Amino acid sequence: MANMQIFQFNSFQVNTFVIWDETKECIIIDPGCLSETECNVLTRFIADNQLRPVRLINTHYHIDHILGNKYVKEYYKLPVEAHQGGRAFWENGSFWAANFGLGEDDLVAPDVYLKDGDEIKFGNLSLKVLYTPGHADGSICFYNKTDGYVIVGDVLFHTSIGRTDLPTGNYDILKQSITEKLFTLPDETVVYPGHGPKTTIGFEKINNPFL
Repeated sequence: MANMQIFQFNSFQVNTFVIWDETKECIIIDPGCLSETECNVLTRFIADNQLRPVRLINTHYHIDHILGNKYVKEYYKLPVEAHQGGRAFWENGSFWAANFGLGEDDLVAPDVYLKDGDEIKFGNLSLKVLYTPGHADGSICFYNKTDGYVIVGDVLFHTSIGRTDLPTGNYDILKQSITEKLFTLPDETVVYPGHGPKTTIGFEKINNPFL
């Protein structure tokens, strides 16, 4: 049985996920922690619950979702995992980093590339990787069939979708990703987005005005 803790970090209120089971192995998804205080909130929770981080994963490489990558990588000695389709974002990230008062050395590229259909295994849990570009090249979602949830980054939101006006964004591709990869999941599947509240696949099929 999966346990999940969600933190909202940085000025964009990015949802950072810690997921674990009875083995105490956990994964960290989209560490948006920017300040020392935010980083301490994350590590204190992990320590207080006696968790052991074994994987560090990103849904995509927009700057607000990766601000804590370097800290978490170094603190827990973990490789960063992401989809190689987001290469442009880590190769040309200096502009975005400067907006947060960061230098190029504060951004780290992925060490491991994930691809569509991969299984992310930790403890007794498993998440399936779904490649869902459109908001950004390299966007991936993580589906847990057993517990009935999917972590979607900025692909889908409660009655909304990810913006497509940033580099590599494309509305038609995003809509195709949602309809072919997410809307084929069971209606009761809980959707955890990269910002804002959770929703369900069934609710978005009926109520999302962008789809």
